[in-house]
Amino acid sequence: MAPTLDTPLDLPCGARISNRLCKVALTEGLADPMNRATERLERLYRAWSLGGAGLVITGNVQVDRTHLERPGNVVVDGNGGLDRLRAYAAAGRTAGNHLWMQINHPGRQTSREMNAHPLAPSAVALDIPDDAFGPPREATEAEILDVIGRFARVARTARETGFSGVQIHAAHGYLISQFLSPIANRRADAWGGRLENRARLLLEIVAAVRGAVGRDFPVAVKLNSADFQAGGFTHEEAVRVARWLGEAGVDLLELSGGTYEQMVMVGAGEGAASAPAKESTRRREAYFLDHAALIKPQAQMPVMVTGGFRTRAGMMAALASGAADVIGLGRPMCTHTDLPQGLLNGALARVPAWENELRLAPGELPADAEAEMRLRVEALGKQGWFCLQLIRMGEGLAPDLTMSLTEALHAYAQSEARTAERLQLADHHI
Repeated sequence: MAPTLDTPLDLPCGARISNRLCKVALTEGLADPMNRATERLERLYRAWSLGGAGLVITGNVQVDRTHLERPGNVVVDGNGGLDRLRAYAAAGRTAGNHLWMQINHPGRQTSREMNAHPLAPSAVALDIPDDAFGPPREATEAEILDVIGRFARVARTARETGFSGVQIHAAHGYLISQFLSPIANRRADAWGGRLENRARLLLEIVAAVRGAVGRDFPVAVKLNSADFQAGGFTHEEAVRVARWLGEAGVDLLELSGGTYEQMVMVGAGEGAASAPAKESTRRREAYFLDHAALIKPQAQMPVMVTGGFRTRAGMMAALASGAADVIGLGRPMCTHTDLPQGLLNGALARVPAWENELRLAPGELPADAEAEMRLRVEALGKQGWFCLQLIRMGEGLAPDLTMSLTEALHAYAQSEARTAERLQLADHHI
């Protein structure tokens, strides 16, 4: 019998997830100026725990405080705050669900104001039309080994502080994803070139993390089904890496796609058009489901698909098809933390799709602005809109569903600037 949304899932490590819904990783920006967990995170994750999803995954927790995706990231890097991590974990497991820490290193996708010359596999700058990111420098062998050790130490800390699993972020153009990509990784040593070498960082991190947490603790990986860039990490390569991850004992593989250069993961860019073509409702609804259908037979672990699910029928069809074992929900959870309950009991047939309603008004960009620029500005505005909703909920406020895209662009930029200033002041006083 095909699984339904309320069917439990047993993982290879022996852990059980109570249903097939997951609140996936969403960047929160709610850390304190020393990048430690806060009461705001506890408040937000308690709400998500009570929302009904069997699995909740944190926003990316960084392994290196000199490399941040945004200034409000939580970081585990000798900066203390273990009691706060314990409180964070306890709040996020209030309802008995799993709470997994997503562990990440952004590599060259670290903003210039955070690090002018961030670490990367090769000294290849991001190909995007702004100067938000400084030119990266090529990592030395010693720095690569240090990154591996950092992932393992953070994973051990996650277990010790009460998180029930970890997810290694190897997607969306962050450091591990950069090593996988021939565009970003032009190394001629054992960490570059053929796929076996480009995947070496990911596989060695998986092995180190498993060694740090033991065989009975869930270890997941988030992987791009493709980068959707000419010359980048391909779908065929993703199939091979998925097979290697299964052989390495990974418990759950989440499939997504895209990078900062091709923002497929938020519905922008060419990703949906680049997916294997099938005229079906479920493909149109879930960006990466058809890729998952081709990858899953090669994987030896359950697969989660994230991106685009908006109807209960589409979610049920994805599970019934066998292409997905878990349904990942992201942006809808930024405004309604209790959506899983409604999906599980059948009260909800559809979840909000605010991304389809948020648009720049006519005249807000120059008349001669290229379509690509408009897409990028709208994507950044939507990102800001959703991030601001999380900040509001962390502060105990209701989401502001009347906020316009333009208001979100300005308010988000101001919020990030204030957070960065507080971080820099804290560093100055250490």
